[in-house]
Amino acid sequence: MANAKTGKDVLAKFFDEGAYSALFADTAVTAAFGSAKGVPVYAVCQTGAAVTAKDAGKVVKVLDLAAKTGNPVVTFYNSVGAKLDEGLAALSGSASVAAAVAKCSGVVPQIAVVTGVCGAGSALAAAGADICIMSEEGELFLTPPFTSAAKGDKTPGAGSAAYAAQAGVAALVVKDAAEAAAKAAELVGLLPANNLAGPAVFEAAAPAGALELAKYDPAKAAASIVDANSAIELYAGFGKNVYTALATVAGGVVGVVATKGAEDALCRCCVSKAARFVRLCDAFSIPVITLVNTAGFKQSCTEDLSGGLREAARLAGTYADATTAKVAVLTGKAVGAAYTALASADLTVAVEGCTVAPVDPKTAVTVLYHDEIQQGTNIEADTAKLAAKYAAETCSASAAVEAGLADMAVPASGVRAAVASALDMLAAKRVQRLPKKHGNMAL
Repeated sequence: MANAKTGKDVLAKFFDEGAYSALFADTAVTAAFGSAKGVPVYAVCQTGAAVTAKDAGKVVKVLDLAAKTGNPVVTFYNSVGAKLDEGLAALSGSASVAAAVAKCSGVVPQIAVVTGVCGAGSALAAAGADICIMSEEGELFLTPPFTSAAKGDKTPGAGSAAYAAQAGVAALVVKDAAEAAAKAAELVGLLPANNLAGPAVFEAAAPAGALELAKYDPAKAAASIVDANSAIELYAGFGKNVYTALATVAGGVVGVVATKGAEDALCRCCVSKAARFVRLCDAFSIPVITLVNTAGFKQSCTEDLSGGLREAARLAGTYADATTAKVAVLTGKAVGAAYTALASADLTVAVEGCTVAPVDPKTAVTVLYHDEIQQGTNIEADTAKLAAKYAAETCSASAAVEAGLADMAVPASGVRAAVASALDMLAAKRVQRLPKKHGNMAL
């Protein structure tokens, strides 16, 4: 089926062999239960018409069933909105769905698939899902673009899939509804069925390539560790100095966070993206592998005023609070606050050639060897030479192990084996949280 036009077409594309059991009578919402990639799953599909309060009740019922039975829920959004002639009942229905989505969050995976118009209350529910997939035909907005434009706030592309990806709402953008349904099924097969279920296990495959430190690229660095062709990148259009993906290592599902490189700083969007992804992994006990090589957090008072510091604190808190298995791989530059936030792990692997330090080596030598540098004939060259020597002697992988900042030092060729071994050691990790209602990290 090249394309999927109706609700039934979408469900047939989503479920294995197109077979499913329909729930409730078909109206503006079709509900079904079946198997996707061998995993029992519920699906809710809006059919394009206005949604009634009774339709909202169907959605709440499905979410309640999913929570009770421990099965994922995939919701396909395509509706002109609530049926306004129902009056306040329409508002009540929208509120009940939002509450049900929040109640199920962290209990079973929720995947939103936007194939048509998705606005207002539906947009809140879609954005509140664990993962939001959009087809290029879809529209997602809180404020209708034409309403905003009428007030003088006209933004090119507003409401489009590309716009939602740039805003960090859409995790994946695909061509059409059929491809969106297929991608949702793929993710259902990759994610645990619920927060108490064990991870899925797949056939292991050798990585696609070797880790290159000289020509560092986060996606390629991740590919050198995970099983070949297993990675599904999420949020590619947002926070582009961080790479996030679900993948497998030796057949086991993992989440990968990789910073872009030693010359690239992390802005508030990058930090928010990483924190959100780690929260997803932690909710369903998916191990997190973090590849650290970054210039650190963006140094800008304007960035701090816009939320940079708040988001950085959120990232550090998210990593520290996560109880899932965590492996940090120091592939390059891991200095100061960036190390503090990103390398909060159960096991840390330092790759030979990395730099681990409280401050950048150039900054350190300007203080430690101030007089020597000032007496030299070429301050810039002398500073660079001393910084290189300082990094090699004091900030190396072996120095990090000796200082307790890493657990093992390995060559680039040994990273995959070290990570696989670390994941094996952490497979039975169990952590009991301190009694509390919830943490209060910056959001």
